[in-house]
Amino acid sequence: MNKKWLIGLFILAAVIFFAAQPKQITLKVGIFAGSNWDVPNGDCYHIIDEAIKVFEAQHPEIQIEYESGILKEDYSTWLATKILQGEEPDVFMVLDEDFNTLSALGALADLNNYMQKDTLFEAEDYYESALKAGQYQEHQYALPYESNPTLMFVNKSLLLKEGIAVPAGKWNLDDFYEICQKVTRDTNGDGLVDQYGCYNYSWLDSVYGHGVNLFDEDGNTCNLYQGQLKEAITFVQRLNQLNQGHIVTSEEFDMGKVAFSPMSYAQYRTYKPYPWRVKKYSTFEWDCVRMPSLDDCAHSSEVSSLLIGISSRTKYKDQAWNFLKLLTNDVDIQQQQLYYSQGIPALKTVMQSEEVISYFNQELAADSMIDLTQLNEVMENTVRKSKFKKYESALNMIDVRIREMLQNSDDLDLSLISLQKEVNKFLKEP
Repeated sequence: MNKKWLIGLFILAAVIFFAAQPKQITLKVGIFAGSNWDVPNGDCYHIIDEAIKVFEAQHPEIQIEYESGILKEDYSTWLATKILQGEEPDVFMVLDEDFNTLSALGALADLNNYMQKDTLFEAEDYYESALKAGQYQEHQYALPYESNPTLMFVNKSLLLKEGIAVPAGKWNLDDFYEICQKVTRDTNGDGLVDQYGCYNYSWLDSVYGHGVNLFDEDGNTCNLYQGQLKEAITFVQRLNQLNQGHIVTSEEFDMGKVAFSPMSYAQYRTYKPYPWRVKKYSTFEWDCVRMPSLDDCAHSSEVSSLLIGISSRTKYKDQAWNFLKLLTNDVDIQQQQLYYSQGIPALKTVMQSEEVISYFNQELAADSMIDLTQLNEVMENTVRKSKFKKYESALNMIDVRIREMLQNSDDLDLSLISLQKEVNKFLKEP
């Protein structure tokens, strides 16, 4: 065999060898620094870095990259800019408030087919409320990474001083008002109220507690002139009237002069255990219970979810799906939410595992009113937010006007009729 044939065979063998090698793929991921829940988080990249190690070991032909240092407050703008430039990541985190818009604009890939075809994926493993946070018009456009329900902060020291038992388990709005009424008083005899029932309990908290739906299912109309909504707003007015015109401040809350305040579970996770409890609420004993509702069992807690989706324009949909599934549906990765984040893992199977129950009892619930059974109940009975493109804008319009009604003691019937016309006009605009 002459030299030319040998060279030719060598070249052919080299071509065949390199052609047989898997093509190197780079998946880009969009994440932000810090906690999604606005509480301290000193190791915000740990979970994503661990997931990348696992994934790249399983898929050596894939390299995953992300841009570090993007703050949460800048993330929505950063992502929108990337989308407009056609340079969005293949997989990216989706803030709760951005989900409707990104879904309506077609920026997120429809995950329905992947979920149905993947025999290793079980949608039932998620909390239903968390899974539905990523649904838009009956399609799944994102999966939940972690969730954060609202609980009710209770100043145990204040209630003990007043001879009032801390609410346990299910309690209703009448119980809530009655306790607020009892504790709101002048404690030093100067004629001015200086101890209060609640801080930062909003009209929307009352709406959730009363089981009111502001919009129809498709977001085409709102129904503000309804008896239940008026009752919800009136309930907040009654609470405010207990304070005799005084607006309770965050400083008064921090000083232990307030019995109740809505608090996210992430805040509870952060400030309840040592050492943060020493830095935050060290002058009184406190805990959290579930939010009160009208009939003891209504879906009274709001839940926020950090979602993760896939770009509708990614060239690597299958690879992106596998990485998304690892982040949101892998037990080991999800379990790390308890150690390196402050939210609740989106998987029920994680929260109900023996290891998590043991960790929770040792680290978080030794002197707590909240246990895993209650947390599971809260997550199973959360308020479902409306899913349509104009939801955030419409809700903001309503919020501004109802706050004005509460502040100015406006006639509710006339004001709600006028606001309903205004919002419905906005919803019908193209």
